[in-house]
Amino acid sequence: MRIAIAELKQETNSFVPFTTTVKTFEDQYLYRGDDILTAFGNAKLEVPGFLDLLAEAGATPLPLLATMAMASGTVERASFEILLGEILDRLRAVLPVDGVLLALHGAMVLEDEPDSEAEIVRRVRAVVGPGIPIAVSLDLHGHITAAMIQSDVAYIGYREYPHIDMYETGVRTARLLLDWLAGRVRPVMALAKKHMVTSPDAARTTAPPLADIVAAGRGMEADGHILHASLFPVQPWLDVADLGFAALVCADADTQAAQDAADALAGMAWARRADFEPNLTPLDDVIRIALASDGLTVASDAGDTPSGGSAADSTAVLAALLAAGADRAGRISICTMCDAEAAAEAARAEVGATVTLAVGHKHSGLGRPLTITAKVRTISDGTYIFTGPGANGMTGEMGLTVVLAIGDIRLNLRSIPHLEWDLALHHSVGLDPARAALVFVKSPSHFRVSYTPIAARIFIADTPGPTCANMRRIPFTKVTRPFYPLDLVNE
Repeated sequence: MRIAIAELKQETNSFVPFTTTVKTFEDQYLYRGDDILTAFGNAKLEVPGFLDLLAEAGATPLPLLATMAMASGTVERASFEILLGEILDRLRAVLPVDGVLLALHGAMVLEDEPDSEAEIVRRVRAVVGPGIPIAVSLDLHGHITAAMIQSDVAYIGYREYPHIDMYETGVRTARLLLDWLAGRVRPVMALAKKHMVTSPDAARTTAPPLADIVAAGRGMEADGHILHASLFPVQPWLDVADLGFAALVCADADTQAAQDAADALAGMAWARRADFEPNLTPLDDVIRIALASDGLTVASDAGDTPSGGSAADSTAVLAALLAAGADRAGRISICTMCDAEAAAEAARAEVGATVTLAVGHKHSGLGRPLTITAKVRTISDGTYIFTGPGANGMTGEMGLTVVLAIGDIRLNLRSIPHLEWDLALHHSVGLDPARAALVFVKSPSHFRVSYTPIAARIFIADTPGPTCANMRRIPFTKVTRPFYPLDLVNE
């Protein structure tokens, strides 16, 4: 069996004033052709999952292109055409194929097209022709649309959030394709949606209410008739029509069974919609409690999370720490910021130097920079390896990174917005979160899998920004109304 493999992933945030280009993808990774077979190393991601299952089955992988951009603004059409165009050109060069495996996100929006995944699948289909099975892995925060439901296309979403099953999702997707090609199953898809969004930390698969709905989905799969029941609480910082919570079910040759299951799961989410309310703590309260308490306090800087599409350059947390006297607390507080210009200026001064810098809001333009005086403690190229659950083994790229000491505050100042899921982000530059009084993490929820074992307490700070955790503060204009929680919906 000859199986084409490609990845093109980005999660869009509609509320940031910048766009995503080819360089945004290159800043994370961009692998081509046979390099894909080894480029991921031991990383537990979807494409390695594809490759391992195909190797086990004796199938021939035909790697095309694999790339991922950090969550960001809408994707430029020209950049999308460059990347998808290369995938399609490489696909034409390896025809014929027996099947296609795609790793997509599900919430990538182009500047002229709100449903890029439907377009990707449609254009791949045009190259391979009718009847060739296409199996697609998706992030649990995908924006799932009716246009994605196409003939001979099957989708499987992550089962876990925090995302600790990306590799396993790749394996499940490849196994479905191989079973399909062998004639053991005939996948059909059905979609059900409710026009609602949830704060990400309140939609963890490890806690109610979503955990209860996940359990119902697993129960539906138990007899083998429902092959996969995928839930999509959706990327909430997306302003598009038909945004909402989706249930996407893959059944074996029974479209009605798939639709009944999808309707039931979406109905459960709607019935529990009020239970998805986030537990937020004011920023100043987080700092006060942390500096007065024993052990480590970990707090999500929820409003400025790059995994949700922010520029990660907000000064809100650092300004609040300084105002609270954390620089004179006698205990270490750690925070992060993305500012390539300030990082470069600090690096030129070298380790041990005292520098005065204007930091923050250089990329987002959503506020004014903050002037600080600090000592340069560490200079790094910002490359590290994820060690915690989820993306274990993946290479992290922060770009030029400098650790600045502002009294007892440690600012991890990097050049590229990057996932803040893993403790190695700090360990790689000589910081030990376990020994700090307070660590702010620009992540809405995934940080919990790495930080829970060392934290005495965890908060979701109610911080401002384009990834704010309070859904009622998001300035939606394009969503389909009525829309929960913006509107009071009683049915």
